[in-house]
Amino acid sequence: MYEGAVQDLIDELGALPGVGPKSAQRIAFHILSADSADVMRLANALRVVKEKVRFCENCGNIAEAPTCRICQDPRRDTTLICVVEEAKDVEVIERTGSYRGLYHVLGGAIDPIKGLGPEQLRIRQLLGRLTNVREVIIATDPNIEGEATATYLARMLETMQVPASRLALGLPVGGDLEYADEITLGRAFEGRRLLS
Repeated sequence: MYEGAVQDLIDELGALPGVGPKSAQRIAFHILSADSADVMRLANALRVVKEKVRFCENCGNIAEAPTCRICQDPRRDTTLICVVEEAKDVEVIERTGSYRGLYHVLGGAIDPIKGLGPEQLRIRQLLGRLTNVREVIIATDPNIEGEATATYLARMLETMQVPASRLALGLPVGGDLEYADEITLGRAFEGRRLLS
């Protein structure tokens, strides 16, 4: 344990996701030994991101304007909406270069343990965007919470007669069958397709 400002910094860094106590200590000592100009650039970047970045009023993605760059892009297919849990998932899908529709960020997944139900997510906003949509692609995480959210959304969309699909799940490229868990392997069998 350290005292004062150093311990406060370590505590704040340790509260970040994915940063454990040892990493927080390493980062704190790096900041202490770094050039003042470098530390001020970091502090300024943190301040600016909190001042300028907001969530897109259409889809919930991160933006520095009222709407994000994807919602502003006239080349996007407005009849497709891909539903993701978090804004960071948008960039993951964008990197594939294989999707040209719009997005909808829920802001999490249904998780009763954390007190997150459908009413805490941006589901109502999604339902308000479904005019002239030919398909909603549900791209929630392949875990218990993501599956519960996908099932909930699929049922809601079915009652509204909006076609919904789920991203295929299965084996990763370059993986070995012996390391696949039963659920992943089962999903791979369910999502198999004919070779022509």
